[in-house]
Amino acid sequence: MAATTLHDFAAGETDRGPFIPTNRSNNPKAGQWTNRMSHNMIADYKRFLMTDGEGIRCSLYVSGCPFHCVECYNKSIWDFQAGHEYNDALEAKIMDDLSQSYVQGITFLGGEPLLNTGVLLPLARKIRERFGHTKDIWCWTGYTWEELMRPGEIQDKLDLLHEIDILVDGRYIKDLHDSLLQFRGSSNQRIIDVQKSFAAGEPVIWSKLHDQERFIPEIYGKDRAAGEGNDSISAEQ
Repeated sequence: MAATTLHDFAAGETDRGPFIPTNRSNNPKAGQWTNRMSHNMIADYKRFLMTDGEGIRCSLYVSGCPFHCVECYNKSIWDFQAGHEYNDALEAKIMDDLSQSYVQGITFLGGEPLLNTGVLLPLARKIRERFGHTKDIWCWTGYTWEELMRPGEIQDKLDLLHEIDILVDGRYIKDLHDSLLQFRGSSNQRIIDVQKSFAAGEPVIWSKLHDQERFIPEIYGKDRAAGEGNDSISAEQ
């Protein structure tokens, strides 16, 4: 199968964020991609996870992404028509799940959430209306913060961003993959405190960022081996 041709549509632009442009994805101009690409389709909804952000969360995966990052783990939902249409029954389920006291918040993933604002912006506003800021909203995006701040970007992206607490930004770049990173796949990606960033006028990294220094199964394996070694010595004595 021939490799997908990727494009830098904003060639010549600078200051687009860490490692952007990259030849490992498409790189859009400001306002090039809009929510008109969306068909309001949902690829998946998962309840009560601890992998998609801090605490116990609900995760909503929207369909459609034109970044086409090389070796994207969600390539199956690049298609904006994948999955099933968002509906009132799903929304009611999400709101009921969020009402559980042990649920910290919701995470928007995809696909590309900022191109599915027709679904996510009304939902985010309903969450704020009902729960205020007692439930937080996380979002993954292929855009960098700097790209979203460019003149000419579509307002609905910024409107949704203003409802979000934590943004994981940037393309997945396979050459920068690091399994020790917290909540992200490649080292160019950042976990950004959105409201502090708006106040500061520049990206502010989440204060709870804590990447691993060693692979946890490796640590446990060595500790277990050491323990078993000690047990053997004790048994022989």
